Parts: sequence; structure tokens; C-alpha cells
Amino acid sequence: LAAVGLRLGADRRACHPSGSRLAATAAVAAGAAAVGVLIPALRKLQLSRSVPTRPRQAGRACADGRPRAGFAGLVGNTPLIELKSLSQATGCRILAKAEFLNPGGCQKDRAALHIIAAAESDGLLKPGGTIVEGTSGSTGISLSLAAAERGYRVHIVMPDDQAAEKVTLLRRFGAEVELVRPASITSPEHYVNVARRRAAELNAQPNSRGAVFSDQFENLANFRAHYEGTGPEIWAQCGGKLDAFVMSAGTGGTIAGVGRFLKEVAPDTRICLADVPGSSLYNKVAHGVLYATEQAEQSIRRHRTDTIAEGIGIDRLTANFARGLPEHNGGCSGIDDAFSVSDQEALDMAHYLLAHEGIFVGSSAAVNCAGAVKAARRLGPGRAVVTVLCDNGLRHLTKFYNPAAWPDFGLAPPQEHAKHDLSFVS
Repeated sequence: LAAVGLRLGADRRACHPSGSRLAATAAVAAGAAAVGVLIPALRKLQLSRSVPTRPRQAGRACADGRPRAGFAGLVGNTPLIELKSLSQATGCRILAKAEFLNPGGCQKDRAALHIIAAAESDGLLKPGGTIVEGTSGSTGISLSLAAAERGYRVHIVMPDDQAAEKVTLLRRFGAEVELVRPASITSPEHYVNVARRRAAELNAQPNSRGAVFSDQFENLANFRAHYEGTGPEIWAQCGGKLDAFVMSAGTGGTIAGVGRFLKEVAPDTRICLADVPGSSLYNKVAHGVLYATEQAEQSIRRHRTDTIAEGIGIDRLTANFARGLPEHNGGCSGIDDAFSVSDQEALDMAHYLLAHEGIFVGSSAAVNCAGAVKAARRLGPGRAVVTVLCDNGLRHLTKFYNPAAWPDFGLAPPQEHAKHDLSFVS
């Protein structure tokens, strides 16, 4: 079995980001899938990736009965759930990884742990040091909780047009929060550039305990968190049966990391981007050009143009997203397709899921689900499509779920739709 796997995976080993040992792992997995015994083989071989054979819910004991330790012990192994209303309406099986059940409330917990571990391993973080990040909120929340467990301080720089509850949570979790006006990434006042500058200033102070700029957009520890964790979990939970993975992108770590893993174990799996208004990524994937029509406007009011969705959509190519593009990653298979999702589609989807699934999702999760519907329609009935429920709606009450904010984004109040009526998704 191992020989078959290694033979099938040899051509992809050069693309593997974690060295020959993990390359062999992915190769063995590919061989196992070919003979229909992937999961038993992974159990028997006890590979270093430690793909879970059974999903474990956050907040419960490990499968072997032992309790987990603190924040880090709760991250990952989130359930994969079926969104039955979407499945019935499309004729495909629509599955969603419930990442909002991570202790910090989203998949950014995974990246936070990997970023901190990499900084510690490189000697950049020392006891009492400070982690500095530029974020729309979610990564900052995850870093604040992870840092609390390990004894670090956190300084967060974020745009002042994000949902107010994120700022409240960050301060409650002990972070120092600095709000700045939205600006282009080319400006020194862009929140990411301000964060980078703050880290340098902290390091220059007398008697400083050191500071590290975590740099979630360019730090490939973000990509590795999903390549080594989220991707294998999805594959195991699907029993190796999925046809497409659909995900929006901000840093690009999730879609690139999960996509790379899935392409290695199942090359025919379609990796699809769901992109929002004002983002350049749709055209980058679909046409090879990093451009959004909204960028030509002379009166852009918000960073990444005027989308109500937070934490996704971007007007530049990050190192993490580039790992998912063959023309930028050395020719490795990556993102195959892209779908545009309007703010209205996302808003309607969020209310649809609440009405018919009893699940209260945030803006990016709603975008993902609308994208999953579009992918299912393109693939045709009988396929399995997986997406991610990034966070819940509790962080979006003052903006995405606030009727007073909708007119600013040209949004109409969501209409009621019957359980099998997805006419609001174009």
C-alpha cells in the first residue's frame, strides 16, 4: 500500500510545503484512497499528521477519554454538519465545517496557535513579550486568547469601521486596541502597516521584553495551520468523498491550505473561491488579473470597497493566497474556480439559514454558503460540496444584522423564503 501511495504521490512531493516526511504522508494517503481504504490505512500507519478518524466536538474530552488542556486543547476537530435545506434544494450534499465552535469563535484560532508556535520556535517571542497584529477583528480575538494562555501581551490595530462588538471583545480579552481610519495598503496608515510599525517601536523601547508582528496575511504559518489541520479533518470526516471545497478569502490561508491538502489526496476535487464585491481575487482566479471594477471608482469610502462582509475580500495578493495559485506556487494544483457573491445574497442566505437550519452565522459564513450553492449547481446533482461556517452572528449584530446599516450598502431587507427556495442566489 505504501509503495502504491508513494508512486502516485511522487510527482507532487516537490510541491509539499512541509518536507519529505509529510510528502510521504500525503503520498500514502493518495495511494490509500486509490484502493478505497484511506481511513484504515491512516489509522494503522499512525502518520505524523494525525488525521482524526472521528470528529471530536470542541469542549469535550478527547476520543481516548483524557481531558484537553486549556485554550489550545479546544482548537480544532470541529464537527462537519450537513445543511439539509441546502442539500435538498440543490440535489447535492452540502456539508459545512463548524469552525465557529472553536473556543475563539472561528477558524482563526488555528492560525493564531501556529503563528505563536512559529514565533517561539524562531526565538522571536520571549516571556512577557507582545504580539502585534493588524486585523479586522477575528484574528485579534484568537491571538488574544492564545496569548493569555501563554503569558504574552497583545496590541491590535484595526479599522474603525468594523463591528463594535469585536472591539468590545478584544478589550475584554485583554488586548490593547488601536483604531485607525481605513486606508489603502499603499498608505503608511493602513492598519497592517501601522501594526508593523508599532511592533518595531515596541522593540526599540528600553528594557523591552520584545514584540513580534504576527503578519497573518504573509505569514505562512497561517497556511500550514489549515494544510496540517483543517484539510485532513475535512477529508477524514467526509470519508474521502467530496467533489468541491468552497471558501471565501481574506488572508487566503484557509482556502490555500485546505485546497493544497485536498488536491494532494484527491486531485479531482474542485477548489472554489467565493468572493465579495470590491475584492480583486475573483478576477485573479477566473482571468489571471488582480483587479476589481470597483477599484476604478474615485469615491471609495471603505477599505476593500463597500462590502458589508468583514474579514474577507482583498485588493492585493497575499503570500498565503498565492500558495493556492499554480502560477505563484511552483505549479502545484490549487484553486480551480471562483464565484462572485453579492452582499444581498449573503444577507439573504444568513437569514435563510437561521430560519431553516437554526444556525446563526456571520457574514463570511453566509458568503461561503451562497458560494457552495453556486458550486453545487455547476457540478450537478449527486455531488458533495464542503464549505466553512467561519463564525457565528454574535460578532455581527451592529452591522451585518443591523437594519439601520443596510441602506449604506444598498441592501434590501431579507425576504422570507420557503425551505427549498434558493431563488435569492443567482
